[in-house]
Amino acid sequence: MTTFRDYLSRSTQVIPMCFIAISSVTSLNANAAGAEWELSTQPGKYLADEELPPRAKPLLELGPKFLATGNISKGFTLPTGAVWTPSLWVYGTLRSAYQTYDDSSSTEEVREWANRLDLFANLQLSGTERILVGFTPLHNRDTGQFSGSSYSHSDDQTQSINELNLDLDTLFFEGDLSEIFPKWDTRDGTKNDIGFSIGRQNVLFGEGFLVNDNMDGFGFSKNNIRFAENPSIINWRSSIFVGLNGVNRSDNIEDDDSQLFAWFNQIDGIRSTYNFDLVYVDGEASGDLFNLGFDATRRFGKTNATFRAAVSQAAGDVTDQADDGVLLFTELSWIPKYTHDNLYLNGFVAIDNFTSAARGPLAGGPLGRTGLLFAAQGLGSFPAPLSNSSADAAGFALGYQRFSNDKRTQFTIEAAGRFEDDDLTLIEDEYGLGLRFQKAIGQRSFWQVDAFATKQRGFDTDFGIRLEFQIKL
Repeated sequence: MTTFRDYLSRSTQVIPMCFIAISSVTSLNANAAGAEWELSTQPGKYLADEELPPRAKPLLELGPKFLATGNISKGFTLPTGAVWTPSLWVYGTLRSAYQTYDDSSSTEEVREWANRLDLFANLQLSGTERILVGFTPLHNRDTGQFSGSSYSHSDDQTQSINELNLDLDTLFFEGDLSEIFPKWDTRDGTKNDIGFSIGRQNVLFGEGFLVNDNMDGFGFSKNNIRFAENPSIINWRSSIFVGLNGVNRSDNIEDDDSQLFAWFNQIDGIRSTYNFDLVYVDGEASGDLFNLGFDATRRFGKTNATFRAAVSQAAGDVTDQADDGVLLFTELSWIPKYTHDNLYLNGFVAIDNFTSAARGPLAGGPLGRTGLLFAAQGLGSFPAPLSNSSADAAGFALGYQRFSNDKRTQFTIEAAGRFEDDDLTLIEDEYGLGLRFQKAIGQRSFWQVDAFATKQRGFDTDFGIRLEFQIKL
């Protein structure tokens, strides 16, 4: 088993990068920062009601309307003293895509039409309490099959795929204890504002590097923790979550025997935001795993910088789902002057085999956040052009996102590379170019076109293109 001392001895070429990244996000000339953050003293233009765009209604509204104007209904009072004004909102997202790509493993071109519907019913009981129910009726979440069709070039046949179902994907209740039991503190002066959730829910922490999964569990969260003797801590949010069932391990496969225990923390400082997370997964055949994550983010001028570090340590035998590794990740983005565009440069170094605590079936690997060429689509079998696994590798993504037509049109071009390594000696590499075009249609929908070309040493160039239409219901 690799120890932390081994990590330090093997990481001598990486440690300087860590200190540079940490310095970037934790130190800045105060005068320069203050000049950028000054608020304008000029009044903004007032928009009359008729100048505002019409409200986009959800599929169904019962009770008080979503983001509408008017009086709030009286509601009813619970025995605890809480006042609830129930409303039901049904909404969702429909995605349909035609996509084709080269399959390097079988040297065959794949063509498919895939569809996905994420449908939710939100029963809003008050400003802090709600019940959320969610379905994915057009795809099988466990197998990754989507309703549509797939064409095989080898036998020249088209296969229809029907994955219609009513499987429950999301069902949880969340609220705030002090709002449900207001009689505990009639003057709202104590520190009993504790949020909680229970049920099948999406858990995303560490920007998906540590946990990105839907699971059955419960959690508690305390926000607005402050210390009078340390005013530089503006807000500390601390959360505890326990995942009891439906935990998908780092290979995106559900393990019925695994349970997850996590402590998540976010601290807002005067100029930076920090996250510190601890996760432990108790498994049997899949192995026990300990994860630790840290990140720091700050903005200076029009540049945003983030440094992330994540560690995985097998708490027993090493398995495919529980292995030792370190992942270092940096993000830099900049808004060019006189534009709303975005220039970004992201990079990573993965030492040994970093494994996440939990990753959903469609989440892909931990490195999907690096860029377009590393991201999983979550629709059909269209692959991430460059591998998003985090085992002995280094890589980068450099991209430019251009906005036009009053931000209703955007175009992104990205160049990226991934370098496999063994003891920090480069032995294999792959690189690629990706394009994305998006065009808004009305208030609720947009077209998206993606294309990529990648090249790996010793192999032919792979190509892929997809056309997607998405509607916000």
